[in-house]
Amino acid sequence: MNRLALCIAIAALLRTGSVHAQSLTIALDHPDWTYRSGEPAEWKITASLDARAVLLFTYEQQRLPPLSVDTIELKAGQPHSVRRTLDHPGLLRALVRMLPGADTAVATAAFDPDQIKPSVEMPADFLDFWQQSIAEARKVPLNAVMTRMPDRSRDDVDVFHISFQNTRATSRIYGILSLPRGAGPYPALLMLPGAGVRPYFPSYEWARRGVITLSIGIHGIPVDRDSLLYNELRATALQSYNTAQLEDRDRYYYRRVIVGALRAGDFIFSLPQFDKKTYVIRGGSQGGGLSVMAAALDPRVIAFASAYPAMSDHFGYVKGPVGGWPHILADTLIKARAEKLATLPYYDAVNFARLLRVPGFFAWGFNDPVVPPHSMYAAYNVVTSPKQLVVHPPAVHGLSAEQRREEDAWLREKLGIK
Repeated sequence: MNRLALCIAIAALLRTGSVHAQSLTIALDHPDWTYRSGEPAEWKITASLDARAVLLFTYEQQRLPPLSVDTIELKAGQPHSVRRTLDHPGLLRALVRMLPGADTAVATAAFDPDQIKPSVEMPADFLDFWQQSIAEARKVPLNAVMTRMPDRSRDDVDVFHISFQNTRATSRIYGILSLPRGAGPYPALLMLPGAGVRPYFPSYEWARRGVITLSIGIHGIPVDRDSLLYNELRATALQSYNTAQLEDRDRYYYRRVIVGALRAGDFIFSLPQFDKKTYVIRGGSQGGGLSVMAAALDPRVIAFASAYPAMSDHFGYVKGPVGGWPHILADTLIKARAEKLATLPYYDAVNFARLLRVPGFFAWGFNDPVVPPHSMYAAYNVVTSPKQLVVHPPAVHGLSAEQRREEDAWLREKLGIK
């Protein structure tokens, strides 16, 4: 099997993100899927019928070549056991696929994940760069615009399409604001978005609990249009937004995004219904990384929730074995210019995590095919402020129902609501 075929097989397996399939299951011998470095982990693979399967072991990203590929024979109902280990902190993923057929199963063992160290270093002027970027943006007045959306408002919730100026007069942030009906004062929750280009919608549940909720987009375009517009932008102008202007620290796409998250706080603090003190942030994936960044830079934030955070430990692909989404250095290391390598440390969630001073809630799974858990641990392990991590090992790029309940309960406690 050549490398291209292997990569296709790995990608197909990871897209399923499942621990079990209809006729195929995979299980680890530790219920928490966690081991000490050097301790053997045992994967047990069971099929409901006699079959052949391909078994791959890899680090947690499909961009990396597999560590091994084997064809195994499965007897119906008889577990096929395989034992492997890592002699260093990290995660090892087993992927099995029936031949022929589409049934797949995935399980990832973590070896001393709390000992994973980041590969990125903090530039000496890191905080100065961001404080100056925020100060420059705040010279631009917000000039907020709020347009009530009658078709989305309810008897107990007023919904607005909003925008405000960001880093300059021609750069705006757009979002959907959900306001509890009444004078307040209310706590506030900022929702930071995952990757992509899409419309956004009201947060009725939080608003009905008495929480001002703002969901923002990051692309400087209205967020209330037909999905066709966003589909076209996703395929054209915004297709590679996460690497746009990467060679220039001051022009990289995420500079206005990160500053925009701070300016979203400015907008919330300008609302007369806000209690001016209870300000919490949450986000998942790209939004999980952004929530770490905003919480580190904005002293008004009292707590944040970060689910499967992206944008962490980019240099993991340089120093091994794996880096974070959007995998900027996974395929382009040879082509990487010095300017690109110089820019990335200013936009790595690890360096923001080092600055955190407020409580944070984190959650993820080991089977995530998009954001390698190795990169998430690299950021989490440097956090010195109060923190809580809830891991559901089989989870892929999302949270289990129980993780979501725990996150919601944690947020409600920080927001001071039931």
